[in-house]
Amino acid sequence: MSVRTVGTATDFDDLSPEQNREWRPALRILFRFVIAYFTLFCVFYPQPLFAFFGILQKWLPDDLLQKYADLPGPLVRWTGRTVFDHPGVHLNLDSGSGDQLYLWIEVFCILIAAVLVTAVWSVLDRRRAEYRTAAGWFLLFFRVMLAGQMLNYGFAKAIPLQMPVPGLATLVQPYGEFSHMAVLWNQVGVSPVYESLLGLAEITGGLLLLLPRTQVAGALLSLVSMAQVWVLNMTFDVPVKLLAFHLLLLSMVLLAPDARRLTTALLGGAAGPSTVPTPFRTRRSRRISDIALVVLALWFVLGQAVGAWDGWHKYGPGRPQSELYGIWNVTEFTRDGQSVPPLLTDETRWRRMVFDDPGVAIYQRMDDGMVPVLTEFDSGAHRLTLRAPSGSEALASLTYERPASDRLTLTGELEGHPVTLALTLVDSDRMPIRQGGLHLVQDYANGVK
Repeated sequence: MSVRTVGTATDFDDLSPEQNREWRPALRILFRFVIAYFTLFCVFYPQPLFAFFGILQKWLPDDLLQKYADLPGPLVRWTGRTVFDHPGVHLNLDSGSGDQLYLWIEVFCILIAAVLVTAVWSVLDRRRAEYRTAAGWFLLFFRVMLAGQMLNYGFAKAIPLQMPVPGLATLVQPYGEFSHMAVLWNQVGVSPVYESLLGLAEITGGLLLLLPRTQVAGALLSLVSMAQVWVLNMTFDVPVKLLAFHLLLLSMVLLAPDARRLTTALLGGAAGPSTVPTPFRTRRSRRISDIALVVLALWFVLGQAVGAWDGWHKYGPGRPQSELYGIWNVTEFTRDGQSVPPLLTDETRWRRMVFDDPGVAIYQRMDDGMVPVLTEFDSGAHRLTLRAPSGSEALASLTYERPASDRLTLTGELEGHPVTLALTLVDSDRMPIRQGGLHLVQDYANGVK
């Protein structure tokens, strides 16, 4: 019997005997578990479904995504309290961490639920010989979920926002004080072109998953990209390990039906047509599905592009800067009329001030400790007010003068003491980290003379 294919999927009406045969019991049980587990993960774990909101996220209530993500909250909190003896676990979408205790307990709940669903499903549906149609629907669902995440990851890097160019405060912070994650973030951020190329690879993987006839190529590229992301997360302690690992597994699930064919092709043999199941039996239904996936790809791209464009204006190179933008070395520090010498043991004397973002400044103590403060400028009166991050009582009220473009004088009161600070602007563009670029001819490695 011949095998007739349309796109990358075999027609159900003309299956080969090998494709039409009964699935082994172990394979049927594994299929039920995989479907149950990853469906629950994609639906309830924060983020996979968020891509569907697209540009609508700009107008959605701020707490809507939090409420949706916390739907399994009662079960998660009960499990945390009862099973793991961790009362009061909660989810914070603004924490920047995808490895919160809440999420680990949620994944544990998903695992237990998937085992129970598999057991009940196996009993009730024990006479079913195969699940090709169901597999087609679920694989399509997983493709869309993975594609949304690949595009989300990709646009955050293609328009280099996820790992931004190191800020001014980073340039004066001792390397030994960086966390592993900060090292990775600054390593990638210092080369926006490299970051954009990483993002373009992930965008390509997402689009190939959605475009007709390229789903296997998309799954392969997603597998490689997510393997890299997961390894980096594990080795640099980036708190998105849980999600990255599941996206890696989803890529493998999508490739599983074609594992034998891919192995044959990689070993130099003739691979033949794809055997990935499809839920669509007619040419017309497949064409409608292809069009719908292309439209969905455009919707995803539009939402991610608009979000990245907004982020570029807010956080990119053209973002608003502080009125006193720059790194300023404190050359003279006078308190209560007495000059304070620059002793490394003096935790009250300032070594530097860094003005980068409009509403925040950082002063560096003599021991290199970095202290962020909120800033309020009165440009007309040349007055600067510094407050603690909590925004409580003012720490300092100072007037500022710039007798020259690279000179700054601050005079006023700091924590109840009259002070005068003389500062000199550092030419940050002359720092080696800001003098990168491509040098095709190099007689010595960078930094070696």
